[in-house]
Amino acid sequence: MEDVLEVYKRPYDPLCPVVCMDETNRQLIGEVAPPIPMAAGQPRIYDYEYVRNGVANIFMMFEPLAARRYTAVTDTRTKVDFAYCLQDLSDKYYPYAEKIVIVMDNLNTHTFASLYEAFAPDEARRLAERFEIHYTPKHGSWLNMAEIEIGVMSKQCLKQRIPTKEDMAHKVKAWTCTRNSANLSVDWRFTTGDARIKLKRLYPKY
Repeated sequence: MEDVLEVYKRPYDPLCPVVCMDETNRQLIGEVAPPIPMAAGQPRIYDYEYVRNGVANIFMMFEPLAARRYTAVTDTRTKVDFAYCLQDLSDKYYPYAEKIVIVMDNLNTHTFASLYEAFAPDEARRLAERFEIHYTPKHGSWLNMAEIEIGVMSKQCLKQRIPTKEDMAHKVKAWTCTRNSANLSVDWRFTTGDARIKLKRLYPKY
């Protein structure tokens, strides 16, 4: 826990960006009948019945100090999906960074082993050397600021019925661009000192 909080205290460095990473999944829901359009004083009306069209996964990659986030909508959240997100961070979003610092939970796919699942050994090794990983503690994934961004995205973008992965990708991309353009970030105030007082019960007892 304190390891992650100390990472958050680091000053902004474009050559060593701190990126919080997480993922979520959402059910794809289609309509059985077209919604009734809005009328004067009346909202649009949706049928209570719906069609389930499977599930889509959304990766959130969020750099708090730069107020930038990158998103990817995928069919699944396997080791290979995670590995391709790391490759995008390395080569597409931060090609000039000397080291990319990642904060994330310890899900079983969140390891460098995923890189070897997706790529040849030389490429996997190249990518692994580009990253410095810091894991949130068990039951402490709320320390990951990417979770906060996912919460905002859920309220602002994902509360409506979205029938297909393509529709979801379009809406998530539009939300991402809007939030980046507004230069919005997270006002993080929880410190190591706070943790030692408020979360004293989580510390080991000798």
